[in-house]
Amino acid sequence: MEREIALCSEGSTHIQETCFFEMGLHDRPNVLRETLQTAISAMEQRDGIEALVLAYGLCGLGTCGLRPARLKLVIPRAHDCITLFIGSREQYAAHQHTCPSCYYFTPGWNRERRVPGPDRIESVKAELLKRFDPEDVDYLLEAEQEQWSRHDTATYVDLGTADAESEAAYARRCADWLGWKFERIKGDATLLRDLLRGEWDAERFQIIEPGARLGHSTDEAILRSEPVTQ
Repeated sequence: MEREIALCSEGSTHIQETCFFEMGLHDRPNVLRETLQTAISAMEQRDGIEALVLAYGLCGLGTCGLRPARLKLVIPRAHDCITLFIGSREQYAAHQHTCPSCYYFTPGWNRERRVPGPDRIESVKAELLKRFDPEDVDYLLEAEQEQWSRHDTATYVDLGTADAESEAAYARRCADWLGWKFERIKGDATLLRDLLRGEWDAERFQIIEPGARLGHSTDEAILRSEPVTQ
């Protein structure tokens, strides 16, 4: 989300620092949690900061358990980052209702080769060959592709970044290779923009005050604040 955050925070003077983390941490929720907690603790040692915001969602429970000690922590009520690209939980749910078999493509996911397509296969194969025998690699690649069988549409979400045209074209090429349909939808940066501007309401954002921790809510709220028990 580097380019999207840069676009939405352009001209802002209240943002003290922006930190980005490895995309692959999504695959390891426990490591994601540890990494973010370390970053939160480090930021809390600094002066001149009033709040910390996370451009994350629940992310496979990877954000659950995060605990601010001195500053308030703010995170969107979202299962994953696609909510931030589409603008709200409601708009995301509405699109999924009309296209339940969609796989979402965005510039960042494209660049890191984290989306279905030939480049993803080659990227995964190269990594697996460092650790496994070729026969095992073939089996693991089949398992990777089997997960894609639940989808039949590549949906590119356009937030108006400078690379929108080239990344939409990349998503279309992936769709053609997969034999999927392709669609390009206009994203909505409202949620991300409000997160970065400090326009936080309880309906769209979960605020964790110092001394509490972020928890998972099983209802439509998605997130909740929980007391920390010693």
